[in-house]
Amino acid sequence: MRKTEKKTGNSPDAGTMHLVEVVDALGRPLLVMPAESVHRQGLNHKIILVLLYDLQGRLYLQKRAASKTVYPGRWDLSATGHVQAGEAAMDAAVRELREELGVEPVSIKELCRVAACAETGHAFTTLFTTGRISAVPSPNPAEVAEGMFISADDLDATVNHFGEMLTPAVHWAYTNGFLFRRSA
Repeated sequence: MRKTEKKTGNSPDAGTMHLVEVVDALGRPLLVMPAESVHRQGLNHKIILVLLYDLQGRLYLQKRAASKTVYPGRWDLSATGHVQAGEAAMDAAVRELREELGVEPVSIKELCRVAACAETGHAFTTLFTTGRISAVPSPNPAEVAEGMFISADDLDATVNHFGEMLTPAVHWAYTNGFLFRRSA
């Protein structure tokens, strides 16, 4: 579930440097560095993944902009990104929803945490959900090429027939049953 990327700034303004905390094996901050350096050196850091659903229960997927360094043009979870230096994971999730999709969540809930390892790109990962919302995403073209809401059945077909079009984060969340709760 490697979900990392190089961003050019802490906000939609590309002029600022994106600084993240390098953390130890327990997720405790050690120092602050540019995200690009952290990735190049394979150092532990923190990221968030957010799931956004419409009122019909369909999941929003974003197609990553072609300009992205990691997984350009692939379909990704609703909103994703680094936790900036000094920022809480929940605040990063709300910020990324605003920056990438122009969405202000009414509520947001943590679903799980995954420890940093090679599979996560050395990122401590926190997965959030907004639950169902009526807001219509307005993707930021610097971050997102396009987006769509997708049903559980359509996602099943996409994973099974077009899996190479999806980021590892989508595969991980799908495989671990986080995207759609099926009743037995």
